[in-house]
Amino acid sequence: MQHISAIHIPQPFQHGGGRVGSEAYRQSLDFCDDFAGLEEGVNRYDLLLLVKKVGKHAGFTPRMIQLLDYYFAYTRDVDWEEGSRPIVYQSLSRTALDLGVSERQIQKLERALFDIGAITWHDSGNHRRYGQRHPETGRILYAYGIELTPLASLQEDLAATLREKQARDALWMERKRQISWYRSQIRGILLELAEEGTCPFLSTFQSRYDAIAIQIRSHIDLDRLADLIDEHKALHSDLRSLAQQNTTETEEGTQRAPMPQETHKSSSKSEQKFAYYKSTTQQSFNKLNTGKPTVNCFQGSVVEGPAPANAFHSSGIDYVKLKMAIEASSERFQTHLPFDPTWPDIVEAAYHLRNEMGISQASWGRGCELLGRTGAALCILITDRARDRDSHPVRSPAAYFNGMLNRAADGELHLHKSIFGFVASTDLFHRISVDAKLEASPN
Repeated sequence: MQHISAIHIPQPFQHGGGRVGSEAYRQSLDFCDDFAGLEEGVNRYDLLLLVKKVGKHAGFTPRMIQLLDYYFAYTRDVDWEEGSRPIVYQSLSRTALDLGVSERQIQKLERALFDIGAITWHDSGNHRRYGQRHPETGRILYAYGIELTPLASLQEDLAATLREKQARDALWMERKRQISWYRSQIRGILLELAEEGTCPFLSTFQSRYDAIAIQIRSHIDLDRLADLIDEHKALHSDLRSLAQQNTTETEEGTQRAPMPQETHKSSSKSEQKFAYYKSTTQQSFNKLNTGKPTVNCFQGSVVEGPAPANAFHSSGIDYVKLKMAIEASSERFQTHLPFDPTWPDIVEAAYHLRNEMGISQASWGRGCELLGRTGAALCILITDRARDRDSHPVRSPAAYFNGMLNRAADGELHLHKSIFGFVASTDLFHRISVDAKLEASPN
């Protein structure tokens, strides 16, 4: 054995006691005898972190990890160097008291850790745990108790298990994203069919969707996610075919109908740029690609019907530009927007936010009928901003939204004035912030 400082302790790690022998136990003792310290650049907490990351995938339960974490706190870096051994010699009773469990439970956890090769025992003759450190170097002079050295032998296996786990986790998230994409498309087509009111099988399709629209939680395995993708893909394909058929029939009926003497615009000039926004034709989806699809709006497949001319044009929607709408929106609204939003993204964000504000689907549908989807989205945006007013904030967003629709029906709603006001206040705040920064600058 080695000399530790000026003190010579004969056979400080000699195995004693009457621990029942087994091949696994003897192998663990052999590894402890040959332990040459952790690899360079690796400390004991790197090893513990590896255990926590792999967890149950390597056989470690939360209770086992808790006990390991507790034992690691009683070791020092010097114990994991060549010539030393990480042995925890605190008494079993003290450990049980600290963790709030019985001694028997601690023994069971230690046995479970031994079974997966994480620890072994360095026993005294009567299995009593005790030891002493050098007062200057901090090295263990002698110790009997739980030895953590075998955990170092698992480092490569734990790292490999972690890589496998991370690959499975990435695949799990990828499949969840695919399901979310299909669901947004399915809901959009169902909404379209419901608004048209011409599909006799709508309840059947809705039931098929409800059956697979389960919450995606982490306990669902990869095989079940793959099955859900197939089920969503099949339903999406059937609905697209039906929606395209209805669109064709509608276009044919429109061509046969007599032309009216006067027609009204059904959307603003800014909306006319988004032809795909009103089309049920979508690009094919590669399930291995979760990038942003061409049709990225919840209502992207819904055909927008003409809004009453007096409500639409008197509301001033034609004067509202995309940049103005974005600048006028609240931070809460902007959390629902992508990095580079378009008008369909504004509509989708408003549709999701209206549910949070308690605005019903019927009210949303009425808004779309009166003002088009862009107009209804701007009403949601303004209602959302009204909740944050310093004076008289809106307490009932649903009532406020319906009040706006009532004014729109009477031709008294002027959305552009509200949007301009929000943009102006935002610009003023920006100028004040810039001026303050300039005044604070030492230059």
